[in-house]
Amino acid sequence: MRSGQDVFVKHNDDAAPVLACGRHRLALDRPRVMGILNVTPDSFSDGGRFLSVEAAVARASAMRDDGADIIDIGGESTRPGAAPVSESEEIDRVMPVLEALAHEAAFRTLPLSIDTRKPLVMRAAIAAGIGMINDVCALRTPGALEAAASSDVAVCLMHMQGEPSTMQAAPAYGDVVNEVRSFLAARAALCLRAGIARERIVLDPGFGFGKRRSHNVALLRHLDVFRELGFPVLCGLSRKEVIVPTVNGQAGRRVGANVAALLAAASRGARLLRVHDVRETVDALAVWRAAMLDD
Repeated sequence: MRSGQDVFVKHNDDAAPVLACGRHRLALDRPRVMGILNVTPDSFSDGGRFLSVEAAVARASAMRDDGADIIDIGGESTRPGAAPVSESEEIDRVMPVLEALAHEAAFRTLPLSIDTRKPLVMRAAIAAGIGMINDVCALRTPGALEAAASSDVAVCLMHMQGEPSTMQAAPAYGDVVNEVRSFLAARAALCLRAGIARERIVLDPGFGFGKRRSHNVALLRHLDVFRELGFPVLCGLSRKEVIVPTVNGQAGRRVGANVAALLAAASRGARLLRVHDVRETVDALAVWRAAMLDD
């Protein structure tokens, strides 16, 4: 049974053709690509590769040139088993990169996102001009909702069962689709009541965050259920072992399978695709859209 809160959240399918990201407006008339920039030593796919400001800016520039519509910058790994870092350490990792990008003319028209669950990091990034908060905890950390509500940036609310350090130990659901849907509906309703405008809210089912492969497959198959809530849906499937098993133990060898999963997500209404492999995803979406559009 669906929650009574859904009545508060429910809206038509075209509720958010444009995502309000601070001073930016991101049209959602087609699936948009969010490039992942991890400035961490321990992220599962690219940890340690972009720790210097120069390397991080070069990576952001390459993703922009490859067609990314928004860049998501993270200073704390949330891979399964990851240990948390302090607010000060996370700020020390992300703020030099945000400040460097703010001085790049090419990034003044491209929205940036901060991947964090910490209110102090959110506030520092907002002050630096970011356009979105991407929070794996869906603004549940004390002070996070207030930080977002006091700004004009977009917020991505993600579902996660448990904490990154333990979330994959024994994930269990009675009905994963309805449970995740109810959680996201409730969080979106709370954001609306806090004064966060509808056009600033994005929902993420949280593939791989406290879910077994069967749970991830069910969420992907029924992605339209989340779109029915009236908010754009973000999917993060990039290089994760959430739909297909590891290929020779290498995350980079999952690109083809994950692009296929992302196209399945796009066909079910996802409007933001969070990826490492920007060019491959952009090219695949171009072919998919050409094949899907009427003459």
